[in-house]
Amino acid sequence: MMAIAEKPVEIRALQTRDLARVIVIEAASYDFPWSAGVFADCLSVGYYCRVLDLQGWPAAYAVLSVGAGEAHILNLTVSPEYRSQGLGRRLLRDFLGHCRSRSLGRIYLEVRPSNDAARVLYASEGFEPIGVRRQYYRSRRGREDAMVYALDLDESAKREPGADPRVRLV
Repeated sequence: MMAIAEKPVEIRALQTRDLARVIVIEAASYDFPWSAGVFADCLSVGYYCRVLDLQGWPAAYAVLSVGAGEAHILNLTVSPEYRSQGLGRRLLRDFLGHCRSRSLGRIYLEVRPSNDAARVLYASEGFEPIGVRRQYYRSRRGREDAMVYALDLDESAKREPGADPRVRLV
């Protein structure tokens, strides 16, 4: 069996034709998934929507909103069968590159406190928790808080990707 690193990987613009597969991944990943309409709206308003293909098959996707000199990651999801193989990191770094190329100052995101893998990923790329949005997410037990993370893109440019975010170069 071929390792993920050996498979052809392409990050490209998410298109309407990808939505059927994206919805399958979304439903497998969340108790309260986004609808096809939400994704279609994100495409129609011009959000930066990306899909990561493995051998021509969508394995992960992400949605980024940009405005007022900053960005907000709205969704970053890897299909369950491809998790813990670095695909989420690839999409995240694609977003970071896009934001830096547009000279954006900060990037924000929300993440469930229970999503340890995502929190570790974001921290390893320099994101820091800056607050909590109470009762933000729907959950089977009612509502769940969201941890708000931010990355100062000017400061993060001074670090190597994956470096300890507490160490700043001068």
